[in-house]
Amino acid sequence: MDLQAIREKRARFVIGLMSGTSCDGVDAVLVRLKGTGPGMAMKFIAHKAFPYEEDLRKRLLAEQMSSREVCLLNFGLGERMAEASQAMLDVAEENDIEVDFIAAHGHTVGHYPPSPTNAHYGTLQIGEPAVIAQRTKKIVVSDFRVRDMAAGGQGAPLVPYADWLLFGRDERTTVCLNIGGIANITVVTPDFKDILAFDTGPGNIIIDGTVRILSRGKRAFDENGEAARRGKVIPEFLEYLLSDSYFSKEPPKSTGREHFGINAYLRDALASRRDHSYEDMVATVTEATVQSIVDAYKRYVSPKYDVSHMVVGGGGAMNGTIMLKLQKALPDLKIYISDRVGISHNAREAIAFAILGNETIFGTPSNVPQATGASEAVVLGKITPA
Repeated sequence: MDLQAIREKRARFVIGLMSGTSCDGVDAVLVRLKGTGPGMAMKFIAHKAFPYEEDLRKRLLAEQMSSREVCLLNFGLGERMAEASQAMLDVAEENDIEVDFIAAHGHTVGHYPPSPTNAHYGTLQIGEPAVIAQRTKKIVVSDFRVRDMAAGGQGAPLVPYADWLLFGRDERTTVCLNIGGIANITVVTPDFKDILAFDTGPGNIIIDGTVRILSRGKRAFDENGEAARRGKVIPEFLEYLLSDSYFSKEPPKSTGREHFGINAYLRDALASRRDHSYEDMVATVTEATVQSIVDAYKRYVSPKYDVSHMVVGGGGAMNGTIMLKLQKALPDLKIYISDRVGISHNAREAIAFAILGNETIFGTPSNVPQATGASEAVVLGKITPA
């Protein structure tokens, strides 16, 4: 089917794929989309998670990669994403649905946004779309960050456009918080031009990293925040973690593993504090994630917006300690997981890229210039034919 035929359909069925900075695996969704732009309507059909095996996860978590390794991972991840797509195509067939295209964000291995002090910038997502297209015989839309960055933007966050379509209400302003490897906030306002969005800093990346290092790889994450709940925060360690200059930087801003990865942010700090218990260390990095989110909200959101609801997605939504601490720190907000409004906390970003892929097909701009810092609204993504 050609692009014009897809555009002319009353509704399109789309597979969205997302691999986040936590390197857990691929999240895949099947959705139905009608329209383009502000009038778009989304119906959620299915979501599946496809975990990475430990060896692949370790390779993705490596903070230094050779060009050979990047090339191999690009095609290897393309195969994994093709497998995830095929599984969703099977779901579609069971429901008598013909999928129109696949939208794949890929996996970010390098993200260096422009700044006033650095003329060199770039971003790279792997998970070769040609492999996905070849295996599935479907059109693939991918590589969404680069056009925004070419227009002078940060190339992130990219989900605010989808957040506005999914969570926007004429009568209220809602904050969408996503706690993946990196945490980000979208202030969803009734008027598109008033949206604010930025990365608050580290999310699960520092919690998972601390757990892996201190358990010598025996654990991958702090399940439900249990270790953090039992531990006590180490004040001087927390102060050190929150002293990073990123937190006081004004939006637009974005960040990633290059800044808050284990080697860059944590390894030496953990090594010099080995006299503290495992639980206390995990409690402290968890508190740093919570405090960086809360501080960002109080500094950049609450002085300018009247907010009553915060909808939380991402893996961090399943960390009971994080959720409890957020509610305690922001008592005036109604804080709840996005599942309550029919969008799985693990599916939100995959849904977002299905929506962005739809806009690419239509030629509809889908960045949010005031959030990314881009000079203009642009069409995101590249199209690989079936």
